[in-house]
Amino acid sequence: MSHTMSPSTQRPYGVVRVCQEWGLSRSTCYQQRTRAKALPATPAKRGPKTSYTDEVLTGHIRQVLAASPFLGEGHRKVWARLRAQGIRTSKPRVLRLMRQANLLAPSRVSRVLGPRIHDGTITTERPNQMWGTDATSTVTVQDGSVTVFIGVDHCTLEGIGIHAAKRATRLEALEPIRQGVRQQFGAVSAGIATGLQVRHDHGSQYMSDDFQTELRFLGVTSRPAFVRAPEGNGVAERFIRTLKEQLLWVRTFQTVEELRLALHDWLRLYHEQWLVERHGFRSPIQVRRDFLATSVAA
Repeated sequence: MSHTMSPSTQRPYGVVRVCQEWGLSRSTCYQQRTRAKALPATPAKRGPKTSYTDEVLTGHIRQVLAASPFLGEGHRKVWARLRAQGIRTSKPRVLRLMRQANLLAPSRVSRVLGPRIHDGTITTERPNQMWGTDATSTVTVQDGSVTVFIGVDHCTLEGIGIHAAKRATRLEALEPIRQGVRQQFGAVSAGIATGLQVRHDHGSQYMSDDFQTELRFLGVTSRPAFVRAPEGNGVAERFIRTLKEQLLWVRTFQTVEELRLALHDWLRLYHEQWLVERHGFRSPIQVRRDFLATSVAA
């Protein structure tokens, strides 16, 4: 508009007059003119440039996944393992590269559910304050369907006990609790585990008189989850999911005894090398060791 010739004076209107008529400052006019002539900026990574290109970092991610003893680890644990190797990057970048390379484990589509009965948190601040227990099933070649019972600490996420049995009775369901009591308290005797709470669902094994009587004998307080609220026993449920993904769904077992031995071998590996995000990507056994060291120092 500033270059348009005035019909009366035969001279250009000029930037000053045009800006006065439009109510604009000349700096705004020049800025818009420069922006219109500039080429569109190419998107680039924010922040300082890293020494790893996307291709190189993707290669390191593949090596971490191949070397891990566990299956389907997510981007957070891959990021933690990269940091342990001295490879510094960000979690969003690891997620983006794993998504682009199709390295993320398949996941369920979340559902929109109604209001929850359970509210609050079930994790604890110290070990041996609350244990969770639950059961799942698998199939062996010779013995058919088998039930696997587990127990897990709500603080350290250690598997305090694990057991496989052909018959899913109330007595078999007690075995992980007894294993944990022997390991953590030294013996199975009256009142030995006073102060401990056990979270379980409303299955017939756990609500039976024998199971509840055994808990009272040990000094354990029974804390059943709410009906139709599985998140109330979410620690045990999540432990079982890990057990399925890392062992039960990827191996075939001939007998119950072979499965039982494999469960204990896997549990030792889980304690030593599984990474717990909420504990700073430390293993369950390391979390307990650090807690004991802190308690002794205090």
